[in-house]
Amino acid sequence: MRRLILSSLLLSGAAVAQDRPVISVDTLKTVTQTLGSDAFEGRAPTTAGEDKAVAFIIDRFQKAGLKPGNNGGWTQDVPMVEITATDVRPFTVAGKGAPIILDYRRDMVVGTYRVTPRIDLANSEMVFVGYGITAPEKGWDDYAGVDVRGKTVVILVNDPDWQTMGRDGPFEGRAMTWYGRWPYKFENAAKHGAAAALIVHQTEPAAYPWAVVQSSWTGPQLELDEPGDHADQSQVIGWLQQPVAERILTAAGRDLATLTKAAQTKGFKAVPLGLTLSGGFNNMIRRQASKNVIGVLPGTSAPDGYVLYSAHWDHLGRCDAVDGDDICNGALDNASGVAGLVALAEAQGKAGPAKRSIAFLAVTAEESGLLGSGYYAQHPVFPLARTVGGVNMDGLNVTGRSKDFVLVGKGKSEIEDLVVPFVKAQGRYIGEEANPERGGYYRSDHFSFAKLGVPMLDGGSGEDKVVGGKVAGKAASDDYVAHRYHKPADEYDPRWDWTGALEDLTVYYQLGRTLADRPGLWPNWYPTAEFRGIRDKSRKNAQ
Repeated sequence: MRRLILSSLLLSGAAVAQDRPVISVDTLKTVTQTLGSDAFEGRAPTTAGEDKAVAFIIDRFQKAGLKPGNNGGWTQDVPMVEITATDVRPFTVAGKGAPIILDYRRDMVVGTYRVTPRIDLANSEMVFVGYGITAPEKGWDDYAGVDVRGKTVVILVNDPDWQTMGRDGPFEGRAMTWYGRWPYKFENAAKHGAAAALIVHQTEPAAYPWAVVQSSWTGPQLELDEPGDHADQSQVIGWLQQPVAERILTAAGRDLATLTKAAQTKGFKAVPLGLTLSGGFNNMIRRQASKNVIGVLPGTSAPDGYVLYSAHWDHLGRCDAVDGDDICNGALDNASGVAGLVALAEAQGKAGPAKRSIAFLAVTAEESGLLGSGYYAQHPVFPLARTVGGVNMDGLNVTGRSKDFVLVGKGKSEIEDLVVPFVKAQGRYIGEEANPERGGYYRSDHFSFAKLGVPMLDGGSGEDKVVGGKVAGKAASDDYVAHRYHKPADEYDPRWDWTGALEDLTVYYQLGRTLADRPGLWPNWYPTAEFRGIRDKSRKNAQ
């Protein structure tokens, strides 16, 4: 019944939203090229690159006709602490046979959430905890019957059933769940008192090669600056190269493949390895604030209701050099998303105010763990209970038109129902995620809002290209992940084809306009979605 009501509301209010907006290709090109240029030094938060990026975005928001979104100001301060591991001495695995020396960066990467000048880990017992999951609703607990307080846990990446094609399985089969994401695994290890937590890197289930881990987990690391200095977290968090993990388990008289198979079965019991881990490093600590940029197109008759568009402006800044280039420009990821944000602001501004307000949020520190969006969600300028829903953009389609439009994390919210008519009007179809094992739904800023109940669309062009079909689409996606994702090669290319991005942005515009011009429309999560309860509670309290 709820879906029928939504469809009725959509059709009766579709006239405005079905009008095709004029999305400026010049804006997409100019904003992406500017933010992705070397002059912005990769847009790392709290650097000179941030200052330039924030000033540029404010200028473009102003020119688009937006108003300052934070009580007369354009920005929201996000208190952050920067922790840089220095003087990392090789970590040593001991206990059986000759010690195994783990070289920083080559064999492992390590860091910490704790705001402390020194980390020392001495003779910490090692325990293999499978996928490191505690899911009472599924009757699954990899920590059952083992005490890991003060110990080092070795964890597998992704979910136990990630190799299962389709969505059948205790953890949704091929589709990664929140339990498969590395932030969850470190969080759960800390809850169980682990002194150190190391994830075994495997390229396919992680969805990116070791080079991405190496570039993302070395150098300055940002966290929200919160009371307590994160003392409740593990002393050491990090990743192990798969061959190194295999050597460690062999030294323990175990086999990684055999343990992995066992860990994929409900009732798995953690395995003490009879080994210890020692190592340490110093931390350079710097406290400062980064900034979210907020603009708004105030509504007319229902201005206290909000539709939200978001994109992260940050990238990695200076990174591991490739052929002498040490700037990770982040042109696609995510200068292009900010370009889409500006282009939508221009289009919505030209259409004039809607009944509800439309907010545009360019957030910081997505690459550091969704910190900017997380801070906004915890300290919203516009109440989340009055935020209807919206769209997050993290990388636009620059490889030409696609026949399909993919709903990432499909099957979660009624926002999906609203999008379908706009997609079909373009002669496209709703496709399936090509790589659901990558857990895309939990890897970008919409997740910060979803966790607190706000339905946000994460969707866009799939891999079924108009020219070349699925073979061409997969080749383009694989090439980007292998050669440009989180690398200096993610640079603006004047040869990019923006036609697919224009179609996606048209869908985003139409969805946003429909939500903004229908004050009675409140899409919710499906009853089975993990975020339904918090949305129902927040909406009840708002009424």
